[in-house]
Amino acid sequence: MTDHLTSPILVTGAGGALGRLVLAELMARGATDLRAGSRSPAALAIAGATPVRVDFEDPASLDAAFAGVERLLIISTDALDGAGTRQRQHLAAVAAAARAGVGHVVYTSMPAPAADHPIFFAPDHLATEQAIKASGLGYTILRNNWYFENLSLSLPSALVHSAHLTSAAEGRIAHGARADFASAAAGALLEEKDSATYELSGPEAQTVPEQFAAINAALGTDIAVVPMEDAALEATLTGAGVPAPLAALLVGADRAAREGRMATVTGHVERLSGRAPQRLSAWLAANADLLRG
Repeated sequence: MTDHLTSPILVTGAGGALGRLVLAELMARGATDLRAGSRSPAALAIAGATPVRVDFEDPASLDAAFAGVERLLIISTDALDGAGTRQRQHLAAVAAAARAGVGHVVYTSMPAPAADHPIFFAPDHLATEQAIKASGLGYTILRNNWYFENLSLSLPSALVHSAHLTSAAEGRIAHGARADFASAAAGALLEEKDSATYELSGPEAQTVPEQFAAINAALGTDIAVVPMEDAALEATLTGAGVPAPLAALLVGADRAAREGRMATVTGHVERLSGRAPQRLSAWLAANADLLRG
């Protein structure tokens, strides 16, 4: 049963890939009072949702946008400058939601954020989760695992060189499709009542060699998986022209997988969305042309 089909629902980051998918899912389920938040609302063209200005750097815009909102999705921002900007933005949004008296906040986090996490932006998520829990707001925290779509970060080079460099060793990643995580977020906005944290995953946790076996089968390629140490991998990536922040992210994700931080498989996507998440093989079959570039 969906309890909030007529409630005012605001999705931040509405111009991004995840935000658009969440809004589409909400519309498909019959939600009638949708607000699409963006720094540039005039540029949005999302039929069925009212564009509103949401600028995490402008508290006044947050106060105005969040006023009267019953259900709020805070999609983590893309301010990955290493200077604390993202964390500051998130905390500003949480504070504004509390001032506005928002009924329930849904937040997109990451698997098991911790201060010692090898992915450099984990402290941003940890601090945001803590702020939400301390705010007195009702909440649903969604710890989204790695997206299948993130393969696009490394696959183009792997296709060119017929090799994928990794330091993940036999570590496993319970990755999933962005659309499945968006469907879970829509379910949380419409149905969740009690405060809870969910670990969102795909239906299986795979090693990098298992992932590339599926990729080779789908694309008809013969990409070899080349194991490396963290430092050598980062040096190789930056030496090949990969921007340093992206190289650090890729190496950090490999280390996180190697340390078992991304391997948890749950049924939380199905619980929140009402449908089973896609397997990598099925997603690859539907997206092979996209991945070929």
